[in-house]
Parts: sequence; C-alpha cells; structure tokens
Amino acid sequence: MKPNDLPPILTDWFQSRGWTPRRHQLDMLGAGRAGRHALLVAATGAGKTLAGFLPTLTELIDAPSDGLHTLYISPLKALAVDVQRNLLTPIEQMGLPIRVETRTGDTPHDRKVRQRARPPQILLTTPESLSLLLSYEDSFTMFAGLKTIVVDEVHAFATEKRGDLLALAMARLQRIAPGLRRVALSATVADPDGYRAWLAPDGDIDAVSLVLGEKGADPDIAILLPEGRVPWSGHSGVYAIPQVMAEIETHRTTIVFCNTRGLAELVFQNLWKVNDLKLPIGVHHGSLSLEARRKAEQAMADGKLRALVATASLDLGVDWGDVDCVIQMGAPKGSSRLLQRIGRANHRLDESSEAVLVPGNRFEYLEARAALDAVDAGELDPDNFRAGALDVLAQHVMGVACAAPFDAGDLLDEVRGALPYSALEAETFDRVLNFIADGGYSLRAYDRFKRLTRTPDGLWRVTKPAFIAQHRLNAGIIVEAAMMDVRFKNGRRLGKVEEGFGTQLAPGDTFFFAGMALEVERTELTDLIVRATSKQARFVSYTGLRLSITSSLADRVRRFLADPAEWARFPDDVREWLEVQRQRSQLPTPGQLLIETFPHEKRHHLVCYSFEGWNAHQSLGMLITRRMEALGLKPLGFVANDYALAVYGLEKITDPAALFSPDILEHEFVDWVQGSALLKRAFREVAIIGGLVERQQPGKKKTGRQVTFSTDLIYDVLRKYEPDHLLLRAAWADARARMTDVGRLGRLLDTAVDQMVHVDLPRVSPMAVPVLIMIGREKVATGAVEDELLIEAEALANEAMRVD
Repeated sequence: MKPNDLPPILTDWFQSRGWTPRRHQLDMLGAGRAGRHALLVAATGAGKTLAGFLPTLTELIDAPSDGLHTLYISPLKALAVDVQRNLLTPIEQMGLPIRVETRTGDTPHDRKVRQRARPPQILLTTPESLSLLLSYEDSFTMFAGLKTIVVDEVHAFATEKRGDLLALAMARLQRIAPGLRRVALSATVADPDGYRAWLAPDGDIDAVSLVLGEKGADPDIAILLPEGRVPWSGHSGVYAIPQVMAEIETHRTTIVFCNTRGLAELVFQNLWKVNDLKLPIGVHHGSLSLEARRKAEQAMADGKLRALVATASLDLGVDWGDVDCVIQMGAPKGSSRLLQRIGRANHRLDESSEAVLVPGNRFEYLEARAALDAVDAGELDPDNFRAGALDVLAQHVMGVACAAPFDAGDLLDEVRGALPYSALEAETFDRVLNFIADGGYSLRAYDRFKRLTRTPDGLWRVTKPAFIAQHRLNAGIIVEAAMMDVRFKNGRRLGKVEEGFGTQLAPGDTFFFAGMALEVERTELTDLIVRATSKQARFVSYTGLRLSITSSLADRVRRFLADPAEWARFPDDVREWLEVQRQRSQLPTPGQLLIETFPHEKRHHLVCYSFEGWNAHQSLGMLITRRMEALGLKPLGFVANDYALAVYGLEKITDPAALFSPDILEHEFVDWVQGSALLKRAFREVAIIGGLVERQQPGKKKTGRQVTFSTDLIYDVLRKYEPDHLLLRAAWADARARMTDVGRLGRLLDTAVDQMVHVDLPRVSPMAVPVLIMIGREKVATGAVEDELLIEAEALANEAMRVD
C-alpha cells in the first residue's frame, strides 16, 4: 500500500458520498504514516477536520485498539460539539467500533470520571480541560498510549495565553508519550513557519511538514452602500437595517456578524422592527446561556432559521452548509477575521462565499475597501508570537505537582520544550517555583499561599490535598469580568451580564438581552431575577477592549488617502469628503503624522490622524491630556476612534511636538498606569491565573466584588513591600502589551516628532468630523436627544465641507 492510499472501507465511504479525497487530505495521511508532525493550512470548506482525522481513522481501521488514541483540541466548546457531530456521522456510516466523546467544562461530572478510567479512542476537548486532565495522578496511564494530538483553528489561540497553556500541555504529553505526533489545522495563517515552530517539540521547525490545501473559489464580497449618503460617524451600521433585512429575505440562511455583544443585541432588535415577513431570526453570543446557544446552533443546523445575529462566538468552526450569505456589521478590523467569517458561507471549496460589508461611517468605508483589497491580494494579518506568560507557567507547574512530585531540573527541561518558554532562564523558573511555594517574600507568613514544598529527596510536592482541590476548581486562562446570572423566577437561565452593569439595575428597570425585553423583579447576590416585558428597554453595556483595526489594514487606508487615483472607486460623497479635505487642509501620506488644530465652539481642538487603533488612541488620549495639564493648556477631554484622536481644551495648542515626545512613555505612561485601575485589573487576572486568588471555593462561587477585594488587598501589599514580585511583573507586562496596545503606541511616539505635519486651521476640517461628532454622543441616551445630535452632526459636517 502506498503511503497516501486509503483503506478500502474509507475509499468506499468516499465513493458512497460521491466524493474524491482531496490532495491535501491524502498528504496529511502520508505525513501521518511517516510519523511526521504536520501543519495544514487550507481554506474553509476544504475538509480540514477530516484531513486531520484521516490518519487516526486509518490507524484504528488497520489496527483496532482500545484506550485513548487521539486528542482533538478546540478553542471553543461549541466547536468540539460540532466536530463530534460531523465525525460521528462517517464513523457510524462505516460501522467502525470507534468511540468519540467531548470533554469540556459543561461535561457532567460522572462522565468526566468515567473518561479518565476508560477513555474513548478519540477525545475532543479544550486547552483548559486538557490541562486539568494532566493534573490527575492517572494522567500517566491515560495518556501513555496517546498517538496523535490535533489542534484545530490554531491561529485563534497559539499567540495568546491559551496557546501558552496548550504548548506546556503538549510538552508534558510528549514526555508521557514520546512517540506523540502533533497536528495543527487553520484556514488563516500569515506566518506558517511561525506556527510550525510553535507546534514542534523543542521548536524544531524541520520536524513539521507544511501541507497546503487547494485554493478555493474567490469570495464574492460587496460593500453595502446606504440609500442616501455614507454616514459621518457611528460604527454599528444600523442605518442600513432595512437593506440588511432585504438581504436576509433573498437568501436561504444568513449569519449577521457583529463585533460586540451589545451590538448583536442592538442589531437583532432593529431587524425585528422591520421583519415584516416574520422570518425566524436568532441571536448568539458568548454571554448567553449554554442552552440558548445550543438551541440557536441546532435551529441553524436544522434549517429552521433564516438569519442568526452573532459575534465572535461563531467565528470558528461551526459549519452549516445552508448558510449562503454572511453580513458584517461595521468594519471587519482585519483581513484574517473577515476571511474567517466569510468562510461560514456555503462552506464549499468550489463555490464562492457571498458576503456583504456594512461600514458604519466614511473611515469604515475606506477600511472595508482596504479589507477587500487585502483579501484579493491574499494578505493576512500578521501573527505576533511572544514569550510565554509567567502566570500561565505558574498554573501549569501547580497542575504538574497535583499529578505527582517532580524534580525542578527535569521540569525546566520539559517546559523549555514548549516554544513560548524555550528561552526561560533558570532564575525565572526558580522564582515561579518559590512563588507557588510561599507566595513571595511579602506573603510567606500566610499558610494559604504555601502550596508547594521541597522534601529532603529534592522533589517538589503539594503541601496538602486541599490545594489540589483548589487548583482543579479554579484553573483556567480565561478571566472574564465578574458576571451575574440572568434568569426567570422559575429557574430558567438566559445567560450572564457583567456585574458592573447588573448592580446598577433596580426592580422595574428594563434591558434587552437574549433577544428579549426584560424587567428586573429583584436582585440576589449573583443573580438578576427578571420577567419578559413589552416596555421600552436599554441595551446591556460591556467593558473590555474593542477590536482595533490591524496595522496592515491601517496602512492600506493611509495609502488610499495619499493616492487620489484610488478615489474613483469610492462613492461620490466619500470622494467629495477627501477632495475637500485636500483642498482645505492636507491628507497624510504614508510615513506622515497629520496633526490639525482649530477652534470650535469656544474650545481649542487638536486632532491626530495616527491610524493605530482605538485601544492605543485611548491610552494616548490619557497621556496627552495629562501632559496638557502639566503645560497649563487646560484640557477638557478627548475622544478617539480607530483612525484619529481628538483632544480639546481651553488654551490653543501651538506646539504639538511637545505633547508627542517619546519620553511620555517613561513618565506619564508609568505614572498613569500605576495610578489607574489598569494595573489593578491586570493584576487581578494574573493573580487568578497564577493561583494566588481563587474564584471558587467548594460549594460556592465568590462574587466579583469579593475577588476584586482580595486581589486589591494583595496588590497594595506587594506594591508597598515587594514591587519586584513575580505577579506584579506579569501584570505590568500585560498592562503594557495587551491592555493598552502599547507596542503600536510606542512606535507612534518614537516617530511622531520626525513625521509630524502640523496644519493650523480656522475651523473644523472634513476628516475631523467623524471623531468630533463623538464628543456629543458619549453622554447621549436615546430618542429626542439622539435626533438633536444628528442635527448637530449635519451642521458640523456642513461647516467642515465649506470651501470658502
């Protein structure tokens, strides 16, 4: 038999379906038979999942065996369930004696216990559940015969903390089962070699075969233009709801993607207002209950919904063949994300996926056009690999100790086999061990932080059994904002809202959630008891960072502004907007930082067009207003979007360069982060991940306030007595790198003075209108006030577009 030949039963099954195995599927089989690790990069609809499992199915057909053969790792619980359904079908049709099961946080306890004693041949799970499995004494026997691990949608988490946890788990599995073969699957990878190195034991890139799938049909993407003019501001696209509804009416099944949970609820409610045909439409996002999400997913699978309004909860892997249109509300923020979402339509390699983009404003129109061009050019967003996080390492080390005592030198060698930790210094590893052993110098007087001890035989052991239970109850990498359950008084759960929002509600207050208007009946400790209502309601607000435009899309938008030859492709009002901007002020070229200053409504404004994303601009706004205060410029506030930052105050800014010098990161940034809640939030996350503070205790769950109170107390002690503590270092790294987009901010400030072009204007410019409108909208509610703002926005735009 040739390496790529299928067993007869598999050949017959393909033929019975009228299918022919694709080349990349057979190449993955060949890599499996050769015992090589493999990374498969193939378009959505190319049969990636089946390709990943073909070597497993073949091996279990050729040599049936009991015990765990293959682990499948998914970034999402829903993805594991979906794969189980798609994998069980061919196994049942071929009559193969292969058991496939899922294991996630939602799996019943008795099944979890049984799976450890008698695992299936194929187990589908998540990084967190795998890490927990490795914390049990019987993990050595459970995984001893493991042959393959398949990591699906690897791009979704390899460069994040969940990827750190999985890389450490794979290094542990490789020690338990030295012959283990690693496989990763993805549709959107910009740096295949980076992922090959991440996947490989000890980062040995040559040990991983790269398998590329056939190119699928080019997607059919259109930008929806409003009936009228492209709006000046906003990012929701709700102005186009009637047109979106028309698209839903003319397609079999549509997924309407939104960038935030709040926007998903808003779009869902607005669609129902114009759903004259009463078509069945659902809503799906991560804050809804598991039952609500599963119900929506099943309705889609059964063809009972015409449309589903969703967030990133459906970005990955849920494959419904009847979806024939994807609509993106607002700009996609990245070409890789756009491709991932487009791939949910048709899910067939040889048919074009149909997608519609609904830009929220004029800048978002340029971004949507940039995303289309990037997709046409095959340009994906860059993958940013980085060193592994120390709080994740601390959690992993504790899990290893729960399974068995360990030698520090042996474990360090094992940990270095995971690429994110390949350069880990022995001194840093020792600090991690000592942190778990006693909490650090400032906390070692407290027994509750003494989780590990080193015995005379030189091995590290868990101090007492209670710490093992505590670890298993609290392990995990995803640290959400504190949440409150939303439920009816009969006990039916609808999902969760953030505690900060829920605690503001009183009996009688109303809000939209899970597609319904709800009225609060009463508030319990961690529950909101509600009933359905027909009253006018508000929308749930969520904290957290927004998706920011990627640097590659931002660069394309900059090129659009600098090249009038491109403008012929744009709608008339967008083209006119840019032409008047060029006439009245200036358009920045790549490598330039345009700064405009002008008076408006008895205030002095500065607008910086840096295109570094909302998160970086929020941080920059904080820093610049602090520096304005120090310089006596009397700042009043700032607003930001993905493209620009506007600051305003009572004094005219004549020297912008003084506000943008690089030392702002050394002075104002450090002071601001240390004096704000930002570092405390980052510390809360690393303290939970690192095991210093538990979220749950046996039989009860702490409220968000209790967890925050615990972490704030410890934070204050460490800041005062041990500022170089391991977790404070980890929190600072998180605050700098992830929570403020400080990398983009730093690049901006390093070059700002050299690249700055300052234009002083007598009044507002056309390009400043989208960000300036936000000044009024920050405090707005709904109804008549919103109408007044629209009138003000039009007046501002008219002033900006005057050429006299």
